[in-house]
Parts: sequence; structure tokens; C-alpha cells
Amino acid sequence: VHNCSEYMFLDDTACNLASLNLLAFYDQKEQRFDVESYRHACRIWTLILEISVYMAQFPSQSVAQKSYDYRTLGLGYANMGALAMRRGLPYDSPAAMALCGGLTAVMHFSALAASAEMAGELGPFPAYDRNADAMLRVVRNHRRAAHAAPGDDYEGLSVLPVPIDAAVCEPALLQAARDDADRALALGEQHGYRNAQVTLIAPTGTIG
Repeated sequence: VHNCSEYMFLDDTACNLASLNLLAFYDQKEQRFDVESYRHACRIWTLILEISVYMAQFPSQSVAQKSYDYRTLGLGYANMGALAMRRGLPYDSPAAMALCGGLTAVMHFSALAASAEMAGELGPFPAYDRNADAMLRVVRNHRRAAHAAPGDDYEGLSVLPVPIDAAVCEPALLQAARDDADRALALGEQHGYRNAQVTLIAPTGTIG
């Protein structure tokens, strides 16, 4: 690929990136991460990136056409490592991994839910109908990971995802991740999705 490998989708597609600074949502004095503001930011930036699909300039007609057909977005975050350090969490500790998993799930499912809401108003991405079964299967599997489902519950996977560890994840963050997962799937089943992809994790070395 010609980027940092954060965007791995179909050939001849592209997406605009946006990364939320996680430290902006963390109150050092109160030792508290503002989950509700983070959810709101994910929702708003999904809308902004959707608008940017119309405004983007692409290097070729084929890239422009496929990017329009799938309407891929690239919402992510920066400063996860700095947030872990502010919390006093070693990078590879169970608590740090649960924090990362919870925040990633909230971002992903908040964006998916917003995409489904937009699909309810504007219709899903043009290539959705022929991909609906596969995309909903992916979302169902993502939801199962948020709920730490047993391995035999997953559909069509040979390599299972690492679920959020409920034993060490902050209860409010875990509940937000699971609520957003339920909502994203329910809205997608009802409306489809406006975007074939909504999130990714870019290196963010420069902006970080």
C-alpha cells in the first residue's frame, strides 16, 4: 500500500482521515475520561467525513467512482499511549488493553450508528445491497467482541477477535461500548449503512 497501512480496503478506493485527540477528553484532576463527549465527537466527525466524500478530489476516475460507491471514512484517534501513561497504566497491561478496546469500540460503534442514521435519511452506500449480508455479519461479530461472546458464537471466523475484558475495563466505558454496539447493529439492520467503512487506526505520528 502507499500509506502507513491503516487503510486496507478494496483496490481503487480512498478515504479522508480524522483523528480525535483522546487527551482532550481526559480530566487529569478528576482522573476521568468524558465518555459522553467522546461519543458525541465520534458522531459529529462521522457526519463531517461523510460530507467530505462529496468534496474530495481523487487521483483517477476509478478511485473516485469506487470511493463514491462505498463511501469509506477514516475516523480514528491519537494519543492512546499518552492517555495510558496519564492513567499510570503500562502499555501491555490488561487494564491498558481494556481501555484501548473500550475506547475503540465506542468510536467504532458510535460512528456505525451515525452512518446507519444517515442511511435512514439518504439511503445506504450504492454498493450496500449486494454486500448487506456480509457487512451485517461483520457488525454482528464486532458486537459479539464488545460483549465478550464465547468463541463458538462468531460467524465464519477462523481467527477470533480479542474481546473487551470486563474484569478490568471501567464499568461506564464498558457499558457505553456495549450500548453503542447494540444500537449500531439495530440501526444497521433497519436502514443499512451510509458507509462501508467508518473507522481505522492511523499511526498519527505527526499530529500526535
